[in-house]
Amino acid sequence: MLKRISLLLCCLIQAIGITWGCTSAIVGAEANPSGRPMLWKNRDTSTIDNKVEYVAGKPGEHSYVALFNAADVKLSEAWMGMNDAGFAVMNTASYNIKDDNVPSKKMDKEGFLMAKALKTCVTVDDFENLLNTYPRPMGVEANFGVIDAYGNGAYFETNNHSFVRYDLKDAPDHLIVRTNYSHSGRPNEGYGFVREANACHILSPYAAKGEITPELLTETVSRSFWHDMKQRDYALGPDKWVIDQDFIPRYKSTATVVIEGCKPLQPGEKPEEDFIEKQYIMWTGLGYPPCSEIVPVWCAADGVRDDLRGNGPKGHSVMGDKVKARRAEVFPITKGNGDKYIDMEKLFNKEGTGYVQTLVPKNLEVYKATREKRDAAQ
Repeated sequence: MLKRISLLLCCLIQAIGITWGCTSAIVGAEANPSGRPMLWKNRDTSTIDNKVEYVAGKPGEHSYVALFNAADVKLSEAWMGMNDAGFAVMNTASYNIKDDNVPSKKMDKEGFLMAKALKTCVTVDDFENLLNTYPRPMGVEANFGVIDAYGNGAYFETNNHSFVRYDLKDAPDHLIVRTNYSHSGRPNEGYGFVREANACHILSPYAAKGEITPELLTETVSRSFWHDMKQRDYALGPDKWVIDQDFIPRYKSTATVVIEGCKPLQPGEKPEEDFIEKQYIMWTGLGYPPCSEIVPVWCAADGVRDDLRGNGPKGHSVMGDKVKARRAEVFPITKGNGDKYIDMEKLFNKEGTGYVQTLVPKNLEVYKATREKRDAAQ
């Protein structure tokens, strides 16, 4: 009996671990020097294998590109994406706004809802209407972040029956950060308080100057080992072994993604047919973010590079497996609690050969070249 109880407890802990995660932000056009709103998500999940795919819209639906779990053959659950109308959506799990007894087997439906939103929504208000009309219980407990081509953005802190909307236009310095609790929920419950403080510590000075860029999010924030509670940056040493606790990038971080929109359209303005396709970029780093390579993705049939797609066995992406192998070097201990210990010298070292040190310059070149190409086409 004791063994059975222990097994059940382990299963419960593992199930909880699947959903603990994600650090995110919505950035207004005024806070980006390019004048474009952005969504950023550092995805944390036990579903380590991710892919990016383009979904062609059926009649009456929008086409979209999104991040999916590798095993999602039918592409039913989108975990962050953008469509051909300029609507984009993401989520973070929340743990302090569920107020009912809906069983767990009917929960965790956020991916289905976001796929529906990408097929049907054009504006932030459309997403609110979707939530108002979605069948109850919705099967969600999440903070949904959305932007549109008109410069609007908002978080919707949502449970099975209701939601609270936080508009980007009302946010100080045009920045909103969310982790794994809802600001409208029960106080002192949920997760990610330190991660939220980490993100705010890094981003706030840039927001005040209107200098938040996609590369700041993927190359600095998602690769940062600043710990706000300890007021220490562990990337600066001297420890070789660091405990993986309350950093933005974590063992279960599987992607860092920024969707950078267009310069806001005027209300009622209709963009040219390929405007969104040319202007929106989903800057994608698959796998453990400190070891990831940034690849630009567009909302087009040919807008997803092959190594991001689920072309491998079990729907794996080549890039995902490549970065997963790097993560294994960063977390090399396989016995006991080995996955809690980071070998920081694999990321930062005196020789300058750590993964963060070598990959960031290459990624910045990708940003520069891609941005120049996009802006030249305006």
